[in-house]
Amino acid sequence: MQTLFADRTAAGRQLAEQLRGVVGREAVVLALPRGGIPVARPVAAALGAPLDVLAARKLGFPGEPELAIGAVTARGHRVLHDELLRNVVLPPGYLAAETARQTRRAAELERRLRDGRTPEPLADREVVIVDDGIATGMTVRAAIADVRDRRPGAVIVAAPVIAYTTYLALSQLADRVVAVLVPAEFRAVGEFYRNFDQVEDAAAARLLAEAAEAPGRVPRRDRPRRLSGH
Repeated sequence: MQTLFADRTAAGRQLAEQLRGVVGREAVVLALPRGGIPVARPVAAALGAPLDVLAARKLGFPGEPELAIGAVTARGHRVLHDELLRNVVLPPGYLAAETARQTRRAAELERRLRDGRTPEPLADREVVIVDDGIATGMTVRAAIADVRDRRPGAVIVAAPVIAYTTYLALSQLADRVVAVLVPAEFRAVGEFYRNFDQVEDAAAARLLAEAAEAPGRVPRRDRPRRLSGH
């Protein structure tokens, strides 16, 4: 019988157990919105780590937006599906236009979800990239490239379920990949959840705000500035 997670929060709790002893101190958890946020919330709480967001968007094939020819983050880090692109012909200018469009959408989503909070610094820290499940891994690959550019101490990819072949591929890009389930047969992330309802912006933003206001944490926008010379 196939293992099912009750919902994203329950899956996040199980994932947190897998990460205990793997992630050290001074870690930061980055959730891929929107579905990764309810998973990442209990992970960050269990690790005592701040929770932030990293938006990555698929670059869709013309007329088939769910067929990813690549992915891009809000900071413009792009990865491409080279094997697919070798076998198709895109309209002139399409890739550049689609990249610009999805970069804007990712940046807008991050701004909405952060609600004025500044991004967590990543330099020299263990960064845990969390999603609700990883099928092809295209957006996660873009997220890894984005995080690597910010010189972290280590990059850990974590999800409740990751397709087996994708798990192997991501293991070549991240310092560590952690999952509860790594099935050989994988059609869609939702098939591993009893409740896989869409996560709305308001709910995602609320979870991020709750994490920022957790006891012992001061939201970054409210932290006092350090004055030089005193």
